[in-house]
Formats: sequence, structure tokens, C-alpha cells
Amino acid sequence: MGTIFAIGGGEIGNLETLDIDKKIVESANKTKPKALFIPTASSEPQACIDSFNYVYGEKLGCSTDVLLLLEGKTSNEQARKQIMSTDIIYVGGGNTSMMLHVWETYGVDKSLKEAYKNGKILSGLSAGAICWFKSGHSDSQSFYTKDKWDYIRVEGINFIDAMICPHYNEDTREDDFNQKILEYDEIGLALDNNSAIEFKNNFYKIHKSDLKSKAYILYHLNGRVVKEELINTAEYKSVEELLNR
Repeated sequence: MGTIFAIGGGEIGNLETLDIDKKIVESANKTKPKALFIPTASSEPQACIDSFNYVYGEKLGCSTDVLLLLEGKTSNEQARKQIMSTDIIYVGGGNTSMMLHVWETYGVDKSLKEAYKNGKILSGLSAGAICWFKSGHSDSQSFYTKDKWDYIRVEGINFIDAMICPHYNEDTREDDFNQKILEYDEIGLALDNNSAIEFKNNFYKIHKSDLKSKAYILYHLNGRVVKEELINTAEYKSVEELLNR
């Protein structure tokens, strides 16, 4: 199986997540790994592509490529070929629900499942973290209306059987995510900006690019939400023990 790095948030172009990005590249165990950027969720702006090329190309020494789906010039087979011919897949942030709908149209979700089975490194920030989980806490409604909107639960590809909340230390996400845990009775993982969780061969590890950032596990117990901080130790820990609450 592959490796997953889910990043809670941060500005990649400002090098806020650089220490985490280094770990992602190192996990490929290659001198010059291939890194594919999928910026669907942000509507594929050139600025995001340039930031990825700067960090993963110039700073971290990868050979970079980008998968563009919104222009209608990419076939399903071409999308699959790009996904299967890379070492690292990095999904950018933005509108999670829109992104997942587009992926389904192009069969990208199926290709990513194939990539995971073939040992590719799957990674991403915000929407690019949510997509790997059973479900996620999303602000997708805010992309359609700026005035009145609510956080929603979105269905992911479901490599990890949990609900994830990126940007946990922003706005009212903490309180709203707690309510989602009570409502859906799922195991929750919450990531502050500049923190990440790595899953590898049934083990996990917390990474941080800012020591003040935190990661948590939340679960429903006797009508209330229990929250426990996940510490970034040198050793990997059992995913089974993490999610068996």
C-alpha cells in the first residue's frame, strides 16, 4: 500500500509547511522523485502551480508536473497515466466537494485508489487532506456564498476510516467539528495549520512545521466528545490502536 500525508493547512508558497514537504519528498527514497500537483480544488490558478513548482521543484529537487482537469483537454486515460507515472501526488486546497465531483467525472478517484495500491505517496493540504479519508469537515459552501453558509461533512475516497478537520485552529471550526463528531458518531482527526499526519503500512506519525501547531483525535463517548492530543514522536504508532476508540 501507499503512504498518505494529510496536512492541516499553511501557505506552501511562503514555505510555512516546508519541514513537512521535506518529509514527503524524503519518503520517496529517490534522488529526483517525480511529483504531480493536482490543483482542482482551487480552480487551477497559475499562482498555485508556480508555488508548487518552486517548493517541490526548486527547493526540494523534484521533477514536477501538473494534472489539469477543468479545461476539458485531459482525457480519463491521460489523467490515469499522469497519476500512475509519478512518485508523489500532492493535492492542493480549495473547494473539496467540487474537486471530488470533477474527479469522479474523470475517474481520478479510481486512479488514485490504484496509485495507493501501487505504493505511491499521496499527500495534500486542506481539501488535499480531506480527500483521503472516509469524510471531512469542509467549508465548501463558502465558495458559493460569502454571507450565509455552514460547515458540512463531505465524503472522501476512504483510505482512512475517520472524519478529518483541517485548519482546526481557525475560525469556529473546533466547535463545529465537535458537533459533527456527535452527529455522525465517527472517529475524528483534527489538524492545526502547519501540522500533518502520515499513514504508512498501518502505522502513523505526526509531523509539524511549527512547534505550536497541534493534532488531535476526537471520539464520541457517553454523549460527549473526548479530545486527545497526538504527539509527534520519533516512533511510528499503530493506526489500529488510534482508530479503535
